[in-house]
Amino acid sequence: MTQDHGYPVLWPVPTRWADNDHYGHVNNVTYYSYFDTAVNAWLISATGTDIRDLHAIGVVAQTSCKFLGSISFPDMLRVGIRVSRLGTSSINYELAIFRDGGDHLDLAATGTFTHVYVDEQTRKPVPIPAVIRAAAEPLVVAGPAES
Repeated sequence: MTQDHGYPVLWPVPTRWADNDHYGHVNNVTYYSYFDTAVNAWLISATGTDIRDLHAIGVVAQTSCKFLGSISFPDMLRVGIRVSRLGTSSINYELAIFRDGGDHLDLAATGTFTHVYVDEQTRKPVPIPAVIRAAAEPLVVAGPAES
C-alpha cells in the first residue's frame, strides 16, 4: 500500500467475530481497543523491546474518537498512527481507523490517544524512555490536528 493518508504508520488490525454488536457492526467501545492495540503493538515492533519491561509505563491519560463510517467483522483494518506532540513525559497520538479494501482505504474513524509515562512503582510522571522517544520522533507531524 503506497499511500500513507497522512499517517507514517498504517498498522494492521483484524476485526474479530466478538467485535460486532447486536446491530451487526463493530461496537463503539471496540474502536478504543483498536487504538490501544495498534499503538502498543507498533511500539513493541518499532523499539524491538517488550515495553512492559521498561522502567516507565505508558498509561492512557486521554482518548477520543470521532466515528465516520461503519465497520464489521470480517473487515481488515489499518490504524494510522502519527504524533502531534512529543513532550517530556507524554506523547499525544493522532489515529485513524481505515477499512482496508485492498487497493484503497476507507476512513471509518479518527481519534486521539495520550500516553503519560509514569514510574512503575510510584505512578509519578517520569521522562519518556529513550527507546520510546527514538521510535516516536519520526512520527511527529507539524500543524494542527485533523478534525
